[in-house]
Amino acid sequence: MIQALDRDISYGMLIRFALPTIASNIFMSIYTAVDGMFVARLVGQEALSAVNIVMPLLVLSMAIGTMIGSGGTALVAKKLGEGKSREAKENFTLLAVTATIFSIVLCLLGLAALNPLLHILGADSSLMAYCRQYAIPSLIMIPFTIFGMIFQMAFITVGKSHWGLIASVVGGVSNMLLDYLFIGVWEWGVAGAAIATGIGFSIPSAIGLVYFATQRKEILCFVKPKMDVYVIAKSCSNGASEMVSTLAVSVVMVVFNNVLMRLAGSEGVAAITIIMYAQSILSAAYTGYAFGVSPVISFNYGKRDEKRLKKIFSISIRTILCVGVSVFCIGWICAGWMVGIFVSRGTPVFQMAYHGYRIYSVCFLMVGVNVFASAMFTAFSDGKVSAILSFFRTLVFEILAVLLIPICLGLDGVWLSIPIAEAMSICLSVYFFQKKKSVYHYA
Repeated sequence: MIQALDRDISYGMLIRFALPTIASNIFMSIYTAVDGMFVARLVGQEALSAVNIVMPLLVLSMAIGTMIGSGGTALVAKKLGEGKSREAKENFTLLAVTATIFSIVLCLLGLAALNPLLHILGADSSLMAYCRQYAIPSLIMIPFTIFGMIFQMAFITVGKSHWGLIASVVGGVSNMLLDYLFIGVWEWGVAGAAIATGIGFSIPSAIGLVYFATQRKEILCFVKPKMDVYVIAKSCSNGASEMVSTLAVSVVMVVFNNVLMRLAGSEGVAAITIIMYAQSILSAAYTGYAFGVSPVISFNYGKRDEKRLKKIFSISIRTILCVGVSVFCIGWICAGWMVGIFVSRGTPVFQMAYHGYRIYSVCFLMVGVNVFASAMFTAFSDGKVSAILSFFRTLVFEILAVLLIPICLGLDGVWLSIPIAEAMSICLSVYFFQKKKSVYHYA
């Protein structure tokens, strides 16, 4: 009910509201990393490199789901705060239909142009067979991946984020069990990993579809949609920053893969794969918190409740800074253990990934503020500022750093590039915090 969003703001309230989303994000990151663990241990280093080369396709579908989910739910939550309940339901249904059409088209285009696409992503002749085995099931599962992201955000908006957590846990456990069955028992290799991941994503999609189709008394449910091009365009433009952030992960991965293939071969690609798996687990708390409190921001912005907005901002910044220090310490102390999950100690890949991760982990001190800044302006329906933050953080700062710094520092420059990019991004975030506080009255 609307009461889930219309509450007095406190540290405990925000944490309780965001906790299921935080837990869900962490769990999703863990079970995605399980794919890598099984592939690395049971198939081999080249197969792990192939998974990382194909991973941008999966990230692309998640980016689209994040765009529609975050941008759309911000618009929907704002309308709920304005008391436009019926209109909010119609917009929600329209966005679901739009996502269905778009995801099917994307799947078909990817399958039609698979080989050229894999070459662009960095696959060479030695990895092409592995890449195709992982890519085909991943493309077929794109609609389920997109819907999983949209329903995750919708559950938060209706105050039922625990349903998103339940769906993620069920899907994640299924994925891990199927990884063991498909890879360890039936020896399907990387194709088995992709199929297990696809099934894992399809379960949350099915749960969300059933929930919003049957819970007619909920503040959001499927109704007969009304065609509104403005709603589609506004949701996409508003969520474009989150899409850019997620999609840029794909672009950065492609750049990383090409640079590392040149500097260290497939061992370097395997090392960055391990680092990114570990990074996704530790940084999931930031994303979970930012997405978890976004509907609360949108709702109170719709109500024009400046007092609550100021409390949300103040509590969030303090929380994120504390979490950043904690995550950095955990990453630094547990680097050897986390890398050792994927590859045996003493191997060249272990040494490379361990050394690189200790350098890379500095970014955890800053990334949380940058993620929250983009999510907050999306929640205000200020897609322009949010897009600027995401664009410069990823497609400018990160890519330039990855391309330029290794020229001077070699392989260490690859690991150092992301912390340097995050440091530049936090300066931009602070600038917009100061510039926009008189517009949205959150500080």
